[in-house]
Amino acid sequence: MVLALIVGCEIAFWVFVLAGLTCRYLLGMRRTGAVLLACTPVIDLILLASASYDLHRGATAGFTHGMAAVYIGVSVAYGHRMIRWADVRFAHRFAGGPPPAAKAKFGEEHARNERRGWSLHLLAWAIGCALLYGIILWIGDANRTASLLQAVRLWSLVLGIDFLISFSYTLWPRKEKKPAGSGFGVK
Repeated sequence: MVLALIVGCEIAFWVFVLAGLTCRYLLGMRRTGAVLLACTPVIDLILLASASYDLHRGATAGFTHGMAAVYIGVSVAYGHRMIRWADVRFAHRFAGGPPPAAKAKFGEEHARNERRGWSLHLLAWAIGCALLYGIILWIGDANRTASLLQAVRLWSLVLGIDFLISFSYTLWPRKEKKPAGSGFGVK
């Protein structure tokens, strides 16, 4: 049930984003578009309430309950960025807005973007882990919530690996490859 709800919430998130952008740019209904975009956090609250209710009824926490907390953490940390990403592309495609800026693939700007991305991952992790620990404390039964603690451990490992990768670009910036045929006396 919870897995289906996670999938449904992800679909609902993008439906609200697309509906909001359609109202904003295609229908000229800026307020309605803003309201629809502002409703996206409500989807997270529905997921949190449903997963909590399932556990409160006596269900043993499983992988999907942990994923619900991860989803909420990621949605809160990255949600605004995802909406802005879609907004820029929608405005360009349908409203004559400027084209999306190309992402830096090399050098210091790329390293800065990687660090910024990791800091958002850290925020998502902190929110998700706070929810997971909150549920663990609320349920108060280590046997029923063992998988939630395992989710914290696994996500912490992923966060650590992401840290190493993201900050490696600060120490060893990615360099642009030289085009073929440049060098060895060719002018």
